[in-house]
Amino acid sequence: EEEIGYLLRRAHQRASAIFQVTIGDPNITPTQYSSMVKLNEYTELSQNLLGRLVGMDKATMQGVVRRLKERNLVDSRPDPGDARRTLLSLTTEGQRMVNKLLVNGPAVSRETLKPLTPIEQRQLLELLAKIV
Repeated sequence: EEEIGYLLRRAHQRASAIFQVTIGDPNITPTQYSSMVKLNEYTELSQNLLGRLVGMDKATMQGVVRRLKERNLVDSRPDPGDARRTLLSLTTEGQRMVNKLLVNGPAVSRETLKPLTPIEQRQLLELLAKIV
């Protein structure tokens, strides 16, 4: 119970549970949310680059994109400069959804970090950034 893997897994479980209750759509996962946030930030990205930006492997990214497309939140088109590459963007519904979810994003972080003092919160985030 003092091993780093165990503690990180438990912290991730807690953060995920808080995310599901707080984000504003029980059908959006943290990986889907982070993908939509990046598409909102960049407007259009290749599926490969989106995966790298959100830290997902190719297989996971394909599943995330498939589920977002099934919900009509993301659209795709072939890259005119490279037919092997798929470009992704938010649909109008996806844009509406991400705008709604972005309002709740900070509340997820606040609730997740709530047991810590402000100094501990900063320290935890700095330390986690060093190991990722």
